[in-house]
Amino acid sequence: MANPDQLVLVFATRNPATNLRKLDRFLVVAEVNELTAVICVNKIDLTGREAAQRQFHIYEEIGYQVIYTSAVTGEGVAELRACLKDKISVLAGSSGVGKSSLLNAVEPGLGLKVREVSQATGKGMHTTRNAELFPLAEGGYVADTPGIRALALYDLEPWELDAYFREIAPLVENCQFSDCSHRHEPNCAVRAAVEDGRIAPERYESYLRLREEHEMLDKSAYE
Repeated sequence: MANPDQLVLVFATRNPATNLRKLDRFLVVAEVNELTAVICVNKIDLTGREAAQRQFHIYEEIGYQVIYTSAVTGEGVAELRACLKDKISVLAGSSGVGKSSLLNAVEPGLGLKVREVSQATGKGMHTTRNAELFPLAEGGYVADTPGIRALALYDLEPWELDAYFREIAPLVENCQFSDCSHRHEPNCAVRAAVEDGRIAPERYESYLRLREEHEMLDKSAYE
């Protein structure tokens, strides 16, 4: 998709299981490309809204808009519809999280094919085979994209990664060393923030995993 206004990341509370590491990857992609990211938590009818908020509250706390929806009950659909109005939006997420079902709820009559998540594997079945752009009656366009099973980050240096975790980025200048990796260096402002609760341990762990992955890719490129 060229020049979208926002990226709407659809994740399910259950069936398929929530993968917050993948969400963190998507958010880095959004931050790198200076795209507004909206997190849509679908299938809250399976767990209840309170349980869903316990899963995703850390993203609300760092400033992302989080919309809680159920394509089955209609909860949150009006909020999602308002979010999409007059914008070019891309819906992205794993197969089976309900992207197409949500679009049907937002815009009745689109007639998108929707399949239930495979009971045998617990993994989403690919319903959407390519990106399609749909006009919305109230204004705007939305693209429903194929389900993404894996997401790699490209054109990003390992030492740049901390700039795209929005709760980490403001602290980097307070670290003792300008090239701090936030793993073991003394007087690291990022680790201090993890220890006193300003940064969620899950997000810090995602940062470490992504940085390690990129360091390995960077090393292999020169071998």
